[in-house]
Amino acid sequence: MASLKSEYRLALEAGAQALEAALSGLDAQGALKRCLAEIFKGESCVVSSFGTESAVILHMAAQIAPDTPVLFVDTGQLFDETLAYRDSLAERFGLTNVRSLTPSPHDIAADDPDGTLHKTNPDLCCHVRKTLPLIRALQPYKVWVSGRKRYHGGERADIPRVEIQDGKLKLNPLYDWDAEALRAYSREHDLPQHPLLKQNYLSVGCVPCTSPVAPDDDPRAGRWAGQDKTECGIHIGADGTITRTTG
Repeated sequence: MASLKSEYRLALEAGAQALEAALSGLDAQGALKRCLAEIFKGESCVVSSFGTESAVILHMAAQIAPDTPVLFVDTGQLFDETLAYRDSLAERFGLTNVRSLTPSPHDIAADDPDGTLHKTNPDLCCHVRKTLPLIRALQPYKVWVSGRKRYHGGERADIPRVEIQDGKLKLNPLYDWDAEALRAYSREHDLPQHPLLKQNYLSVGCVPCTSPVAPDDDPRAGRWAGQDKTECGIHIGADGTITRTTG
């Protein structure tokens, strides 16, 4: 078994190197097109939170292949504004394959029956409401596309364009974009903003764990404010530890 795992890992690493080589010299749009419409056509998807910076990569994907599967994790604790934004962007961009993923009722009943798990174990809350639904939905695909960027800092400061996670290749086309590049693209294409951006929500997740920040603050400072937690878990590999609640 260990040998098979090692062989699979080596195959994944070779695949990541091959994809990186195939993207050499391409900008974000070119890399996205090469992945979605050429090398991994029918075997790739975009994962989007429909957050404050999501319009850029969704607009790019829509120009390339509007029927690209777009996986959106609806945790059941999102802002109404985010759900409305999802629907409006899908309609405006002509995205025809947006798939809303929801947590398993069994998992919710077992771990968060009263909806307060975020107060006692936010890592497990994210695991149940975000990570597990996404892992299940990603099974048919070889590559998934993320909108993560280095300028967010923290654990994202050194992300590569192509990486491996949970047995899949992951493409980060905007990995080297900064805030000004995002704003410039949005202005050029007249992209609508997330409704909460005007209220200083620079990064938007679930209602209980998201707060507004100062306009010049770190873009993710309002996520799990006051905690050591900086990621929801969908960008953490299978070796990440989830501690279950007891008692």
